[in-house]
Amino acid sequence: MTEISRRTGLAATAAALLTGASGTAADAAPSAPSAPPAPASRRSTLQRGVDAIHATGATGVVAEVQSAHGRTTARAGVADLGGKGPVPEDAYYRIGSDTKTFTATVVLQLVGEGRLRLTDTVERWLPGTIRGHGNDGRRITVTNLLRQTSGLNDYITADSGDFTPDAYRRNRFRSQSPKEQLTAALSTPPQWLPDADDPAGERRWSYSNTNYVVAGLVVEAVTGHPWAQEVHERIVEPLGLRHTFTPGTSPYVPHPTATGYTYFPHETRPTETTLGFGGGADGCLISTTHDHGVFLRALLGGRLLRPAQLAAMKRTVPVRDWIPADGVRYGLGIAWRPVAGRADGIWFHGGTSLGCVSECGVTPDGATAVTSAAFTLRLDDARANEAQARATLRMVDSALRRGDGS
Repeated sequence: MTEISRRTGLAATAAALLTGASGTAADAAPSAPSAPPAPASRRSTLQRGVDAIHATGATGVVAEVQSAHGRTTARAGVADLGGKGPVPEDAYYRIGSDTKTFTATVVLQLVGEGRLRLTDTVERWLPGTIRGHGNDGRRITVTNLLRQTSGLNDYITADSGDFTPDAYRRNRFRSQSPKEQLTAALSTPPQWLPDADDPAGERRWSYSNTNYVVAGLVVEAVTGHPWAQEVHERIVEPLGLRHTFTPGTSPYVPHPTATGYTYFPHETRPTETTLGFGGGADGCLISTTHDHGVFLRALLGGRLLRPAQLAAMKRTVPVRDWIPADGVRYGLGIAWRPVAGRADGIWFHGGTSLGCVSECGVTPDGATAVTSAAFTLRLDDARANEAQARATLRMVDSALRRGDGS
């Protein structure tokens, strides 16, 4: 689903369910065999970070750090409030808008193959699709989609009156097609139109899930295959990500997993919100901390994109409303932020769905990655939500500060 828990529009996460909205791969090597155990110091550092997230009120948390020096996992809390079992270390969860990094990678692979250009307009591949109310696909390039500089409105709209447990239960089995999502997004004028003379150079930024709905459609227009097929054949299969998949319109998460909980506004008790539609190319993937880390290390390590395309992915524009992180810059499906103790910062994205918050980070060379899932979303209390978010970022920063995995 959406990645907005780090931005000012957190409520739109709930709206997606409550209102029914919602090198090349051929060069990539399979994932390496299990790494040796990590040093005790790294295990204790990660455990302290996970415990701190749990202490903010998250019902269950799982995290993993992986590098050439070993693999470390940590967990805290319970898999379900009705029992005493711990969160499975290999729990499946919705990675939400961390999906966008996968989508951008597929698009950039197509660019590297000469089948698509970043300066191509949406109109070139999807004629007549982005029109109406001043929206114009002739002024939006592939770069604008991936960098969130298109000016397209988000198809997800928020109405605080819909943020109730009953609304969630009514809509948890509903899904939307890309056509329905675009109809919603194009029903109002765009926030802006990119400069007609240099649309790809646009630097105005606004997070919109619609951009990646359109990017998924572009992938299908270029390849003639479903977006899910391209993700599987270009990333999932080559990297041996046996626990990563696209669920389609299914609202279920497979076992082992943990129950996801959401604190709705004005509610004092959490609601179980594990079931739900997670979108498509903008946010549907289900994965594990291990698979997600393998992907991030392969991507930043240069095993999925050719040098020119990886460099393009890392060309960023400033972001002003990504809270609580400061200094964030957004590239093509991935973001960068400064970290104390690392002159080169870290790359990350993040994803939010009802009942689960995915957070990650990876060093610029792909040497070390940290991935995590917290199975609680706070819509009831901005301070509680921010406390959980800050604790998670501290955990990521601590794991990546040295960057050598030790």
